[in-house]
Amino acid sequence: MEAMTLAGLFALGSAMWSAIGSVAQHGAASQVSGDDATGVALISHLARQRVWWAGFLGDAGGYAFQAVALGLGPLLLVQPLLVASLVFALPISARWSGRRVSRSDLGWALALSAALVVFLVVGNPAPGVDHASDRDWIAVGSTLGLGVGLCVLGATFTTGAARAALLAVTAGACYGLTAALTKSVVDTLADGPAETLTFLGTYALVGAGTLGFYFQQAAFQAGSLGASLPAITLVEPVVAAGIGIAILQEHLRTDGPEMVLLALSAVVMVVATVALSRSAARAGIS
Repeated sequence: MEAMTLAGLFALGSAMWSAIGSVAQHGAASQVSGDDATGVALISHLARQRVWWAGFLGDAGGYAFQAVALGLGPLLLVQPLLVASLVFALPISARWSGRRVSRSDLGWALALSAALVVFLVVGNPAPGVDHASDRDWIAVGSTLGLGVGLCVLGATFTTGAARAALLAVTAGACYGLTAALTKSVVDTLADGPAETLTFLGTYALVGAGTLGFYFQQAAFQAGSLGASLPAITLVEPVVAAGIGIAILQEHLRTDGPEMVLLALSAVVMVVATVALSRSAARAGIS
């Protein structure tokens, strides 16, 4: 089977496992009281809940599938498909809350799925390179670091939905960087463990992933799933795709009138993602 097709299938597998992880972890994190809401206390409290561990395993499975997908295909193919996690989250959240999936949710799920197909078929993502120069990575890290710092600063002065959204943007940015670094780290595996362990990107990957994980839990604890999930779901692929285009030489093989169709599909994806995320919050996962 063609590598790009396999990459797409593994990306969808990642979306499914990530959906399980997000629903379960939000259910656990939203029960944390204010006294245990930050730092080590938050993680320590969550680690004592079985449902949180189920969510953690879901996230781990999602990342494993994502890593395989990124080893086979470009960020511009894999990362957009991860928003399909919301489609998988529909039946999971409905089961969790004891309700049926509404017609509007089904409509948005179909719209999101159709937009993804259009984006990938019309855009026809082209692979680039697996590695970038240290200078390029430093530039990317500095830019993201500034944005993340501003979001964290803003979160310290806000509460509720605003705090959850800012922390979620931070988590999404960290996960987007993690995805881009994963692609480079996976490529080193072919050269043996020594190459991977001496590659600085491996340690940057661990750092970015750890920060993303922490800020995700903090976002889930700070407010409703509807305030945090849209930001995480949207920011991660945008940041990852931006890095792919900026320093890994990936691109979309389309131009002219097709760009209009591509832009429309992107707008539909954003609107459908926000609508489905808010619906998940109304399902009572809190």
